[in-house]
Amino acid sequence: MTTSMFSQASTAPSPAAAAAASAAEAAAHPAPHAEQDLPRAHSSRGGRYARLPLLAGKGFIPLGLFARLPLAMLTVGALTLVTAVTGSYAVGGAAAGAVGIGSALGAPVLGAWADRLGQRPVLLVAAVFNTAAVVALILTAYLVPSGQDLAAAVPVLVAAFVAGASCPQVGPLARVRWMALTARGSTAGNAKDLDAALSYESTADELTFVLGPALVGILASLVAPWLPLALAAALTLTLVPAFAVHRTHLAVPLSVRRRRPVAGPATAGPDAAGPTTAGSATAGPGTAGVRGNGMAAVALPFLAMVCMGTFFGSTQTGLSSFSASFATAELAGLLYAVMGLSSAAAALSVAYWPTRFTLSARWMVSAVLMACLAVLLLVPASAFSMVLVLLVLGLPVGPLMVTVFAIGGVVAPAGRLGTVMTALASGIVAGTALGSSVAGQLAQHQGYSAAFLVPVCAAAALFLLGAAAAVVLRNGKARRGTQLAGSR
Repeated sequence: MTTSMFSQASTAPSPAAAAAASAAEAAAHPAPHAEQDLPRAHSSRGGRYARLPLLAGKGFIPLGLFARLPLAMLTVGALTLVTAVTGSYAVGGAAAGAVGIGSALGAPVLGAWADRLGQRPVLLVAAVFNTAAVVALILTAYLVPSGQDLAAAVPVLVAAFVAGASCPQVGPLARVRWMALTARGSTAGNAKDLDAALSYESTADELTFVLGPALVGILASLVAPWLPLALAAALTLTLVPAFAVHRTHLAVPLSVRRRRPVAGPATAGPDAAGPTTAGSATAGPGTAGVRGNGMAAVALPFLAMVCMGTFFGSTQTGLSSFSASFATAELAGLLYAVMGLSSAAAALSVAYWPTRFTLSARWMVSAVLMACLAVLLLVPASAFSMVLVLLVLGLPVGPLMVTVFAIGGVVAPAGRLGTVMTALASGIVAGTALGSSVAGQLAQHQGYSAAFLVPVCAAAALFLLGAAAAVVLRNGKARRGTQLAGSR
């Protein structure tokens, strides 16, 4: 699963009250970066994304972008290397699947450890361990005889699984940092900052998952099949530690300690509400009370990401079958990149959407558009017409990803934000495997048209989950209002 612009001056209370509030906030929760305290008006000339470097520092954005590139290279890199060495697509595909399963299982574990121990030590250990695991995968592929037999390839598959499970989850943990950095105070401007940050993060994911496989293909074909994984290991060993020690990690423990669930009138003060996120402005005041819904509230965005991954995986597989019908299956990667680029561009636009367009409404509108536009995948008979369809189809995808991640931040239990963000990312990985499997069977026996029905169904399921999320958000807000009224 890349700009620079934004901010708006927020309304303030009386000067004396504002000064007192600011002093108390600074004393209780010191900012991790001096630039965070710059006046919002200073960035108003640059557009809505100009606030992001002020919040996190200028180096954080490119660092977070390139530090997640190894994850985007790992699955395709394992597929390319193992297939080239063994001469078997089955063994190569199994290695890629082992990476995906490892990542889906390992990501929430790394997120939970980051919540408990802090991001810095977890990322530092993961960077070193993952580098060793990727090197072991390269050596195992070349040194352990495997041939085209899956049973003989078990050492390679184990190495691939460990490499996937230990891969540092830079993207989800970067979102946690943005949520912490934008969670100070309760103004609508803060929610707009988070909208901009999450829009950028979704765009960064899209770009890396387009550039990563392309880089693997170029290096493997022009130099050697081991080089992409070696480069991924080098990037992990250098960029992930730099991301780990970046001063923005200091914001996360402070933010986690402030996020307390609403337990009743005794906790219905300012701390009980917790810091705002994008949902506080877009979903209405008191959305933090949604955390009282527990696992059910968290399950909805997780299942949505599984459906999103199913949409991605089935679309990729359907495009492979479509491309093979008149050209070569390799053309599918270029076609899929078209949807990724339009999705990334649309994700950036979310920062400019009005706050009255609530998270629930965003989710359902985007899902409806995805379902309707996915039907158009059944129409094209040429690459050019498919490009046009994919350009339009990508438009609701990016905004929906931004929205689901924002809701995940709203409903995350106290102290479990990293766990939830990494779980959402692993949901995409698991869904991609599911979608690829189901669509592959349909394409094999009934053609690409049958395979393209899977993304249509996945988008329809996203709409149903969005409707359920709207009910959960509304009930949580109502419960929060009742608790606040009782505390008075």
